[in-house]
Amino acid sequence: MLTRHRGRLAALLASIATVFAMVVALASTASAATLLSDDFQDGNANGWTTSGGSWSVVTDGTLVYRQSGTTGDARARVGSSSWTNYTVSVRVKPLSFNGTNRFVSVLARAQSDTSYYYLALRSNNTVELKKLVNGTATTFATAGVTVTIGTWYTLTLEVTGTTLRGTVNGGTVLTANDSQYAAGSAGVNTFNATASYDDVLVTDTAPPTTTPPTSTTRPPTTTTRPPTSTPPPTGTIVVATNGNDANPGTLAAPVATIQRAVDLVQPGGTIAIRGGTYRPTRAVQVLKNGSSSARITMTNYNGERAILDGENQPFTPGAVDSSIPRPDRGVLHVEGDWWRFVGLEIINGPYGIFGLDTNNGIYDRLITRDNYESGLHLQGSSANNQIINLDSFGNRDPRNNGESADGLAIKEGSGSGNVVRGARLWNNSDDGFDAWEFLSPITINDSLAYGNGFNRWGIPNYTGDGNGWKLGGGDEDLPAGHVVRNSMAWDNRVGGFIDNSNPGTINIDHSTAWRNGGTGFDLADADGTITRCLAVTNSPNSSLGSNTSASNNSWQIGGTWNDAALQSTNPSTVTGPRNADGSIPLSNFLRPNNGADVGATL
Repeated sequence: MLTRHRGRLAALLASIATVFAMVVALASTASAATLLSDDFQDGNANGWTTSGGSWSVVTDGTLVYRQSGTTGDARARVGSSSWTNYTVSVRVKPLSFNGTNRFVSVLARAQSDTSYYYLALRSNNTVELKKLVNGTATTFATAGVTVTIGTWYTLTLEVTGTTLRGTVNGGTVLTANDSQYAAGSAGVNTFNATASYDDVLVTDTAPPTTTPPTSTTRPPTTTTRPPTSTPPPTGTIVVATNGNDANPGTLAAPVATIQRAVDLVQPGGTIAIRGGTYRPTRAVQVLKNGSSSARITMTNYNGERAILDGENQPFTPGAVDSSIPRPDRGVLHVEGDWWRFVGLEIINGPYGIFGLDTNNGIYDRLITRDNYESGLHLQGSSANNQIINLDSFGNRDPRNNGESADGLAIKEGSGSGNVVRGARLWNNSDDGFDAWEFLSPITINDSLAYGNGFNRWGIPNYTGDGNGWKLGGGDEDLPAGHVVRNSMAWDNRVGGFIDNSNPGTINIDHSTAWRNGGTGFDLADADGTITRCLAVTNSPNSSLGSNTSASNNSWQIGGTWNDAALQSTNPSTVTGPRNADGSIPLSNFLRPNNGADVGATL
């Protein structure tokens, strides 16, 4: 499904210097606004322009954009010729190389089919950062990388000013400086190769760099740095622990509370929160709307650690079996549309973030931990939300005996276009992820859920469910066709991936369940599809109903599948600090020794 954000760029061109200056000078943590995303799950490639080759949307586990021609250059471009500073990321699976030194690539600042910057993954086990000028190629940088047919790779190409930066799977960084092209569209390309492309994402700034804590230990309070001489642009409200709500919200005269900043900010504006711990006594009410051309951003300032601590709010925790009034749910209570939340740490609240009937939100590089309900919870009529690189852990709910606090919940509602990418959900009292009674498909990519469902807090009469990925379900077995790709579940108390009696068209591809206390892949009730998944040391590894189509999974392809069949059972790399681009670091964790094309690559 392609989602375009044309209006934002057009409206910001006149003020891009101001806004981008704030992103770079004020907040290198500032958000990456989405210009375009396409996961092709709507079954078409509308908006793409092709040249050469044979392009179509086909099924490769899930729907992908396939180039099946084997000779010459084949290009597909998308987006605006006026895009300037942006990052384009795409997952690509090379399927064949017709000869030696062939490649698949991602394009940026494309002027035409023969003039652009590109990052090429080559059949000779290299990656190259290059440009093409009227069909003539120039190579800026080269590095070695193993290229295997049938394996998914994430190619990312960032173009900011004259700086070019390319990465493969968040590592293997190539950089260069060049002024040939200042703007242009994005795209993908094969040269004498066939390939599948998926999960195209174009953002107008580089994502922030933060390192999540690796335990549930409550961090010390961070002090606020003194104001710098860099003035914020018009429309920015600065919050600081030494501020005053009577102030105008400038860098020199910040406001003191996040609620005051929310009340002051206007569509297109930014709330920049300085380092320190903020302790609201009521949920911050985020009720106003931005728009597609004027999104509202709430971000931490300039890499500083901004912590929103809800311990002083009501219902932290609520009494056993009590209910929380809806306006009191969340440290951030979000009912507005077109918001972007970036780089914040949200703790000890009656929910970390609670979103109700909220649309077109971006939740980027957040930490939601140690809350008294789910870390991040979206409900009701909520569509087109992106949850990117979330770390949510240690959430629990004594109010419900541990049964309701998930790392991430999108439940009890409907709305198309909700996407989860790069999430890590661990040590929560109920499930890692819960889609209970959410009636529209949710897409989950490149994510982890582990250690959920154990009573780590001594909660009496504990009833936490303990699944990694709970894919729907409900009191009336409501159908929803959720999609999971390249994701893992391990060491959860009960299930890894479960349909929870959801009879919908669930699709799970290239995912891994390991050492869960119950079933690794439980699609007993779904009208589902499960392909090339890996299950090891679960009890049992799989439970599939008669309506589920299963192919090329570890339990079907033969061989002995136990811990000794895995390259590594040490998760320390994927659970450690994230890559500079926010993605989860790659490792050989839970990869098959025999090289079989099953399971997640993370």
